[in-house]
Amino acid sequence: MPAVRTRHLCSVAAALVLTVTAPAATAATAAPQGPAGLREVLFVGNNWDGTADVLKSTGDFSRIGRVNVIPDKDRRMAEINADPIKWIYFQAIRNGVGEGHDQFADDMYTTPDGRSVVVSRPSFADVVSIDLASGSVNWRFSVAGYRADHMAVSPDGTRVAVSASTANTVHVLDIGTGKQLGSFATGDKPHENVFTKDGRYLWNMSIGDVTTALDDPFWDWTKGDRRITVVDATTYKQVRIIDMRPRLDAIGLKNFSDAVRPAVFSPDESQLYFQVSFFNGFLEYDVASDTLTRVKTLPKNPATGEDRTTWVNDSRHHGLSMNPEGTKLCVAGTMDDYATVVDRASLREGPLVPAAKPYWATVSGDGKACVVSESGADQVTAIDFATGRKVVSVPVGDHPQRVRLGHVPAGWTGPSTG
Repeated sequence: MPAVRTRHLCSVAAALVLTVTAPAATAATAAPQGPAGLREVLFVGNNWDGTADVLKSTGDFSRIGRVNVIPDKDRRMAEINADPIKWIYFQAIRNGVGEGHDQFADDMYTTPDGRSVVVSRPSFADVVSIDLASGSVNWRFSVAGYRADHMAVSPDGTRVAVSASTANTVHVLDIGTGKQLGSFATGDKPHENVFTKDGRYLWNMSIGDVTTALDDPFWDWTKGDRRITVVDATTYKQVRIIDMRPRLDAIGLKNFSDAVRPAVFSPDESQLYFQVSFFNGFLEYDVASDTLTRVKTLPKNPATGEDRTTWVNDSRHHGLSMNPEGTKLCVAGTMDDYATVVDRASLREGPLVPAAKPYWATVSGDGKACVVSESGADQVTAIDFATGRKVVSVPVGDHPQRVRLGHVPAGWTGPSTG
């Protein structure tokens, strides 16, 4: 390798490590309040019925409104029915990752002014901006390929990244206009996206093919190219690839999947915690040393079968969040039907809070509770980080998955068109 190129790669790697290990001055503070005239809320994406419920972000988490995120459904279905290839993929999504249902609301973030919510819609292979006053579509962006997946919003709220899972691509869009600002290639089936706190880097996790029945560890290689792709969030150029396979093998975890699922950084971004396919627990990765440092195995539910082909989209546990102080992790034990708070220092879990197929975990607006979506019970449940005990459950729509903090205008109770 030429010396100049070697020095360039080394300088990029060094800059990345310095960025992610810098202390965070505000790490221990609760989530900031929104601009004047806006109210902080929780958006809950009801994937199977194409709605988003809007809840209070603290307290009793009661619902204050609901948004239809598929107001253009008839038009989109007409386009799909007129295109044989689109129709085949639409049916494949319904019968595969959708478990027999359409996927209409995967992920969502509000715009900085609180006037719109931007939603990724897997079955329609797009991202749309929905006006929160009228309920109409502001803009629509069709992703490459045939399915949209997880998103992430930049720290300043101006850009949104979305995984185009069948095209092995991430698009980065202007959140206000829907214009593409850039894109980059990933491993097979890009999934989770995470911006670093300073907005300098964007991490993408590809999970490979989760719809095949080749789930035995012997066939794991058939799942595809699974890796973390780190890019510069300004140029969208690749700066680092992290393949967990050799890192897992190095600590004796040869039978573990290397498909990184939900992930969360520590407040100073020196460590990454993440779940992998088929595993009831999570792993800790040290960014600076590029090594896996700890593995936490959580209890199995005796009622959960051991047939991996019955686990939804290769998930055993799917959903991970951390309190603002960085002292507690909240884990959604999807196939084991519980959620639990884990002490980060000792990795000791708290009470196992019963939950029906919990699919995501996020943090309340005041940072005091973990909010878990129970996709099997059509409700969200708040769990106190301090005690690990359930606070409240609130009913929502059909098959809640992603839960995200956002803002709406003060006094908002839903679009005028419902």
